[in-house]
Amino acid sequence: MALGDMERVVGAWVGRGIRSQSLYSTAQGSGLIYNQALSIASASGNVGAGLHLEDEQQAGSGRRAMRMAAAAVLAAGVGAVAGCGNTYRPVVATVGLVGPAGQAQKFAVAVSSPSPTANGLMTMVDFSGDTVLVTATLGVNPYYLVLSAQGTTGYTLNSDKTVTSFDINTSLISSQVLESTLLPGSNPVSLFATTASTFIADPGVNAIDQLTSTPPALKQELPVATGYSPLYVVGQSGATRAYAISQSTSGGPGQVLAIENASSLTSSPTISTTLPVGRGPVYGVMTADDRRAFILNQTDGTVSVINVQNNALDTPVNTIAVGPRPVWADLASGLDELVVANQGNGTTTPGSVTIIDIPLCSAAALPTNPNCEPTNPIDSVLFGQVVATVPVGINPIMVSVLSDQTRAYVANAGNPKLPCAANGVAVAGVSTTCTVSVVNLQSNTVTATIPINGHPAYLATSAAAPTGKVYVVCNDSQVMTVIETDTDSVDTTVPLQGYGVSVRMTQP
Repeated sequence: MALGDMERVVGAWVGRGIRSQSLYSTAQGSGLIYNQALSIASASGNVGAGLHLEDEQQAGSGRRAMRMAAAAVLAAGVGAVAGCGNTYRPVVATVGLVGPAGQAQKFAVAVSSPSPTANGLMTMVDFSGDTVLVTATLGVNPYYLVLSAQGTTGYTLNSDKTVTSFDINTSLISSQVLESTLLPGSNPVSLFATTASTFIADPGVNAIDQLTSTPPALKQELPVATGYSPLYVVGQSGATRAYAISQSTSGGPGQVLAIENASSLTSSPTISTTLPVGRGPVYGVMTADDRRAFILNQTDGTVSVINVQNNALDTPVNTIAVGPRPVWADLASGLDELVVANQGNGTTTPGSVTIIDIPLCSAAALPTNPNCEPTNPIDSVLFGQVVATVPVGINPIMVSVLSDQTRAYVANAGNPKLPCAANGVAVAGVSTTCTVSVVNLQSNTVTATIPINGHPAYLATSAAAPTGKVYVVCNDSQVMTVIETDTDSVDTTVPLQGYGVSVRMTQP
């Protein structure tokens, strides 16, 4: 019998004897799985078991006879093929699965504190679904949170003078959170993590503490001059140089200390120079290319500019005037802009956002401008110019620029002495507005104002397609508010089991 004729005979018998109600069936008593969409995989073994796909209670003698006959025909056909000198080789065709490319997971990591005497909590939320994946216990009353540049490790400063560190992973449990105890007298106020070290601004011992290893352990203290109090360390995780901001204890101009070998794995950090800045420096940022650092001087209402490569105040522009009481800044690197949040009086009058041009000369400008250096570019003619000053809400405390450079989100904490207006409309002396302002960085205007149920303490942004998200925690609320950037409206809230302290994203 020809192979094609044999297949047609077997197919006819099998078609009569097998139900086609499901794609996969399991032969009772044999564990064999038969895929009806494919050819029979093997002719060896118990063929009757492979064809036994009906309920035995419905199997009459006629059907039993049909299956036996089908098995016999199949066996005979196989024998005929074998007799012709050919080997039977079943062919199983693979089915290609087509779907979207895998997306790297990213998380919002929030820290909350139930009370000043209770242990804090870390809540890790999946960006894609805003579901809580991990809740872990931290030190007593945490008040500061940072993540490593890779988004793999988190650090908190706690009121019991400890530092906690933890891995960012979905299987984290509280017993895996590590704790380091600082020296007596310590009073840390901020923390900065590089690839090799963790630096803590510590006015309690008037020094910058360098911690290394896991969990972080004190390696050395970089002293700060008498008459100054350390507040913050500015840098990039992989940059070799960072700057420690210190305020004058007498109200005079502040200073920054240049920390060399800040990210070195082999050399110990040292202080190379001291640079003067304005009065009341509180915060700073460094560009992604490590060429400029910007220090916000709250008392003076200015921004000091440092040329990081020259390790000196920038020339010709080293001071830029902004609005009253600048408190936070972020970089819109793709636009060559610095976005500064100005607090204003913090109670009754709106604050503002100052947008500043910060482009440098580039290698492409060399043919027309011999002063431009490709390895150490000078400021362009536009550097330091204020592009716009945009009014926002009451008491802005921070600003975050979306990584696609389209918008900046400003957390307006409102008057801390008054409750937030439930409907977003404040009554003078009775309530205050607590909002997030959305600033369009193309038009430099506020395009949305989003009421928040609580006084914002921190926000974090992350861009994505089709929509990004903004996570907001409040110091008088035990939920985290999630804003979607496609509509610039509140999407959902996430429980924190404590009052909001801070939130960070593992990816921008």
